[in-house]
Amino acid sequence: MKNFGGEFNANELPSGIYFYKLQANEFAQIKKIILLK
Repeated sequence: MKNFGGEFNANELPSGIYFYKLQANEFAQIKKIILLK
């Protein structure tokens, strides 16, 4: 299994609930993140 990383810059986004999608080959998953400033 390989691990991959990434960065998410939320400087321009307001507080709120956001959804993101992880996808690799046949795998896909949607997750929720809460951003508080």
